[in-house]
Amino acid sequence: MNMDSRRVVITGGGSGLGLACAEAVSRAGGTPVVLDKDISNAGAYRAHELDVTDRAAVQRTITDVAEDLGGLDAIVTAAGMDTPGELDEISAEQWEQVLAVNLLGTVSAVRAALPYLKESHGRVVTVSSTLALKGASGATAYSASKFGVRGFSQALAAETAGTVGVTNLIPGGMKTKFFDGRTEQYKPQDDSRLNEPARVAEAIVFALTQPQNVEVREMLIAHEGEDSWP
Repeated sequence: MNMDSRRVVITGGGSGLGLACAEAVSRAGGTPVVLDKDISNAGAYRAHELDVTDRAAVQRTITDVAEDLGGLDAIVTAAGMDTPGELDEISAEQWEQVLAVNLLGTVSAVRAALPYLKESHGRVVTVSSTLALKGASGATAYSASKFGVRGFSQALAAETAGTVGVTNLIPGGMKTKFFDGRTEQYKPQDDSRLNEPARVAEAIVFALTQPQNVEVREMLIAHEGEDSWP
């Protein structure tokens, strides 16, 4: 798989799946650009501090990146978070923050990149979750946000067919910091059934390197013992 110097913006690229994606894109010969609130682990990659809930900052930053690079070839929206808890246990502000990051942050980033992707016949990879297929107790906000990302992706694919490729990635649990700081109730009970983010990132590169006229519209990637699907 060869990225041929393709320019790829990655939200949430400072850690976890996003950073693994930056590494995979770079290994394949592409140019990753990391956008994250914390870019301390971005190393030598081009990186910009960014809160994806700040729509104006998202628009400004992605525009600046695209103008600096002479365009964009892809965007991967890996920024995500969760505050687990039953609906009457977490505040409305916490609940809405999950949607702001996961769903609205995805939309803002794609909206900002879209004019450049139309010029390059580029690609979008959005990141939902197995909880975009089946809701779970203690995850009303997360499931709602990821169901939204999946629906957004399907509609965007229909809107941009033949102009911009759209892939929705549906990953199961991964070995990242995503589960740090949770109570035992909301932590995976068996870490051996979590995927390595590097393996999932390779699938993203696979989607980004398909030949013209071929699109991977949806990919579900999970450990063989994943218990959040089906």
